[in-house]
Amino acid sequence: MLVPALLGLALLVLPAVALLVRAPWATLGPRLASDTVVEALRVSVTSAVIATALSLVLGVPLAWLLTVSDRWPAVLRRLLRASVTVPLVLPPVVGGIALLYLLGRNGLLGRPLDALVGVTIPFTLGAVVIAQTFVAMPFLVLAVEGALRGVDHGLDQAAASLGASRWYTFRRVTVPLVAPGVTAGAVLCFARALGEFGATITFAGTFPGRTQTLPTSVYLAQQNDPETAIAISLLLLGVGVTVLLLLRDRWLTTGAR
Repeated sequence: MLVPALLGLALLVLPAVALLVRAPWATLGPRLASDTVVEALRVSVTSAVIATALSLVLGVPLAWLLTVSDRWPAVLRRLLRASVTVPLVLPPVVGGIALLYLLGRNGLLGRPLDALVGVTIPFTLGAVVIAQTFVAMPFLVLAVEGALRGVDHGLDQAAASLGASRWYTFRRVTVPLVAPGVTAGAVLCFARALGEFGATITFAGTFPGRTQTLPTSVYLAQQNDPETAIAISLLLLGVGVTVLLLLRDRWLTTGAR
């Protein structure tokens, strides 16, 4: 088992090592400080934060719905779970095309939005947020669902027997128990949103200062300036590793204790 385990580890680690070896360390600072990269970083972080917040608002109730769906007929339960998890297996570019045909100017919902209120979503920052939410929210939903299923419902019943209201029990008993799972899901959601490329470039395009994110900047730079593409890739790698190591470990360790 050790040999395939080491081969798997090498497959995951060596690409990052290759980036570090090929990185233009002498000019890394000026390349990352360029206006294009700074603007792409601003758009990426802003949209990823909004997408994570939107995923929390929509995803936590959706995770609750998954937990209570155990009492539903099997067909409905499987359909609900498939609907939640399909973005995980769907190629992101296909998701972008689907969003375009839903919310585009001639889309299923985009046409009435444009005709009635004059709202056009594609190729805006809102399109970036929607694309990121589409691909990232399932990570949060599954993490929160796991946390909800792990809650000891006997504690809720004990609180109720002592006269606590349902809202008080939810706020003081259930929320602290699932907080580590919610936090872990939010961190994974943010990291996935920050690195989203396929659905974003298809649905939102890559307009500098408006919809151009760090992943799309890597794609564009790779064609004419590979060293800048490597520099941006290192920035994304550093942000992702920092978020996962610092925030995720902190909250999960605290929750486990």
